Amino acid sequence: MNRNMTVAEWSRAREALRAAEALTRDRCYADAISRGYYAILHAAKAALHVHDIVAESHAAVRRMFGLYLVKPGEIEPKWSAYLVESLDDRLAADYDVETYFSREDARSECRRSREFLSRVRRYLLKKGLKESELRKRYRRG
Repeated sequence: MNRNMTVAEWSRAREALRAAEALTRDRCYADAISRGYYAILHAAKAALHVHDIVAESHAAVRRMFGLYLVKPGEIEPKWSAYLVESLDDRLAADYDVETYFSREDARSECRRSREFLSRVRRYLLKKGLKESELRKRYRRG
């Protein structure tokens, strides 16, 4: 396990979720949806680092998450679907200026992100990370 990268990605996931929630409160709904996706993406990358798997592209993260976590039964298939659905919403939020996102859309994305992070957190603890590692903020250097 690359413990340092696992903790760094996990810290980034938590930060992105906090940003999504703040943006929702500030009525920046499309940006909240985008940040919610990145919370999920970084959490998925943290789970992959447990197995020393590095995936840089969005497509690679989706593929590796399914191959190394869902297929062997480490994580249930529904979580892979969260990753895919969240990416679809993020692409619309970031690139389709004619798509309208409501407060409920942003809240729904935040809920999905919180649930995904909760599931990955349980996985990381099961794989040997400590609660204190998952609470701290990662700092480079």
